[in-house]
Amino acid sequence: MTVPERPAHPSTSAAPTVSGKVWMLRGARSAVSIPAFILTAAFVGYASLARETGLTIYETLAMTGFIWALPSVVVLTGALSSGMGLIPAAIAVALASVRLMPMTMALMPLVKVPGKTRNWQLLIASHFVAVTAWVYAMKHLPDLPKEGRLPFFVGFGGAVSSFVFCMTGIAYLLVERMPDMVAGALFLLTPIYFLCSLWGASRLNADRVAMLAGLVFGPLFFVYLPGLDLLWTGLAGGTLAYAGTRVARRGLS
Repeated sequence: MTVPERPAHPSTSAAPTVSGKVWMLRGARSAVSIPAFILTAAFVGYASLARETGLTIYETLAMTGFIWALPSVVVLTGALSSGMGLIPAAIAVALASVRLMPMTMALMPLVKVPGKTRNWQLLIASHFVAVTAWVYAMKHLPDLPKEGRLPFFVGFGGAVSSFVFCMTGIAYLLVERMPDMVAGALFLLTPIYFLCSLWGASRLNADRVAMLAGLVFGPLFFVYLPGLDLLWTGLAGGTLAYAGTRVARRGLS
């Protein structure tokens, strides 16, 4: 007679679980990357702009920490330097930041665990949604377990924003020794990196068509519709990319 095998103990049969703190630490370690250093260099260039505009170091750091997205920070800095009122400045920042809404809507289902993730946790994660963190997350988070995505992203975003925050303050204090050409070159690193990263991370032809259309429409709207150039570039480029790809799909089918 054979003796039935006893089931293995749960502690030995189940795979070891990784805590949220461990995932956050892993995300923080992943923040040591080329994209993070490029973003830091861009904020170093922004520190020069902020000081030339007349912002204090406290105002500069407050804008860096609370607004976080660099284009919105630059828009608010320009509004303050031009003497724009509070309401028009708020509208300008909102228009510059509206691009982050679809990015956030695309990222939240990726990091949310149904029945476990709280809304306040998603609100904290949404603060770190910017092009650098979003591109990195959309590329790497699908390879992680569902439970580890949110703490990993928070660890990555928190580490990047903390490092940028500190380096912006240091650059503000030392920016007088930096040549204007160097500060401007550092500032331009961000849009160049954004374009290359978005092109590499795009999976659909419509995404690349939209970027190419934006490169064409952007200078035109900047000349003929200053102040609303970003809004009209996104609207025209996105509409053209959507319509063009729809027509191309129907032609192939």
